[in-house]
Amino acid sequence: MSQSSATGVSPVSTPLSPDSSYDAPAHHPRRWWLLAIVALAQLTVVLDGTIVNIALPHAQGDLGMSDGDRTWVVTLYALVFGALLLLGGRIADYWGRKRSFIVGMAGFAVASALGGMAQSTGELLAARGLQGLFAALLAPASLALLTVNFPGGKDRIKAFSVYGAIAGGGAAVGLVLGGVLTEYASWRWCLLVNVPIAIVAIAAAVPIITESKAHGNTRYDVPGAILVALGLGSLVFGFAQAENGWSAWQVLVFIPLGVVLLALFVLVESRSNHPLLPLRILADKVRGGAFITGTLTGAALLGGLLFLTFHLQIVLGFSPLESGLASLPMTAMIMVGATVLSKFLPRVGVRLPMTVGPVVVAAGLLYLSRITVGGSYAVEVLPGLLLMGLGLAMIFVPLQNVALAGIDAHDAGAASAAVTAVQQIGGSIGSAVFTVLYTSAVAASLAGGDGTPVAQLQAFVDGYQAAFFWAAVGVFLAAPVSYFMVRPKASDLLGSEPAMHLG
Repeated sequence: MSQSSATGVSPVSTPLSPDSSYDAPAHHPRRWWLLAIVALAQLTVVLDGTIVNIALPHAQGDLGMSDGDRTWVVTLYALVFGALLLLGGRIADYWGRKRSFIVGMAGFAVASALGGMAQSTGELLAARGLQGLFAALLAPASLALLTVNFPGGKDRIKAFSVYGAIAGGGAAVGLVLGGVLTEYASWRWCLLVNVPIAIVAIAAAVPIITESKAHGNTRYDVPGAILVALGLGSLVFGFAQAENGWSAWQVLVFIPLGVVLLALFVLVESRSNHPLLPLRILADKVRGGAFITGTLTGAALLGGLLFLTFHLQIVLGFSPLESGLASLPMTAMIMVGATVLSKFLPRVGVRLPMTVGPVVVAAGLLYLSRITVGGSYAVEVLPGLLLMGLGLAMIFVPLQNVALAGIDAHDAGAASAAVTAVQQIGGSIGSAVFTVLYTSAVAASLAGGDGTPVAQLQAFVDGYQAAFFWAAVGVFLAAPVSYFMVRPKASDLLGSEPAMHLG
């Protein structure tokens, strides 16, 4: 198959070889309804990462959980989700994307119902693990459906703009919804709410979504699946344990183990004739730049939201609902920014927003790093949130498009899983690194304080400032990555449509 001499990415309009054929229509007759269904599923997966955080204190009291068990409610979901994403992507390719979407959505709903009805810590943890398992099937199937049903043109930009806006704003929506359900209903509804959403999504998906799957060589790469699952799982677990200190034995064992297992995975994939993740997906410079940008942005976004929630509730005294509502301006800015940018993207290209976006996000985080104990939300928080929302829109609107440009339909699920995996790993790494930096700053502040309640609050704020500052540094690094690496051809992004400006 011919490749672009400029980027090495195969244009989406290039004819497929017999081994990489697929049976989805080039232009789905109801593709905008399909987008709505996929967006609903994506929102469910994204907000579930934060909606449970609001409910955790209430669930802990109700079920008698220890602090360690409470941490595992969050960690277990991320662990299973991250470890099985690539396998879930290949299952979607080979078994069928529509079938995988429906089974993933149904399984996620059942797991959510089990968690909402849990009567013990063990039952809740088991349900969270099941949620991660089915999310690992649902997320790549959803993105793969967009990839094959919006193969090119300006419709593709619009579709990925919606998807990117949800990816960026869904976490904040989860905070709001979690606050509402916890305050006015029960923490259990933070899980049970997924059931009616899933019923609506499945009922709409059955008549609207057309099945698509890869043909040709569809044998599963079992050694690769085992290595990548263990490798990603080890990395996520190791970084999650870093909150106990970088010298904790779990960190010293599982992070290096994850790196070794992933190195072995790359070796196996390079020699396999039916790889779980074809290395050509990662080898392209443009796509690699998008993956690095997604990793750094995911780390900064999760770190920013995590410590922002702490500051709003602990220092400013907001209720869970109020803290959730306080994060809405960022979500609103993402939505507005995504709508505007999707109209101008064909003219301005992708490199400019993906270069400027990280700088704007970094500016927002730097603004938040100047918070004080006696400061107000309107003066010290809101401007930073608006800047972050604008910058995230500039990143997420083109990111999915660039990361999946030129992907053969045969590999749509695998590539979609890789996109989600790098953001998931980035979030796990960011959460761990910023937590350690926060803890160190708090300890140093307490050591020099006088032990009064005001000094305690000042120590917390010093920790938040450190986390925001280093999150800004991390996301800023995505700017030069995007500038030097993200230079796709117009045909890769728009197919046969008029050329996009890429300068």
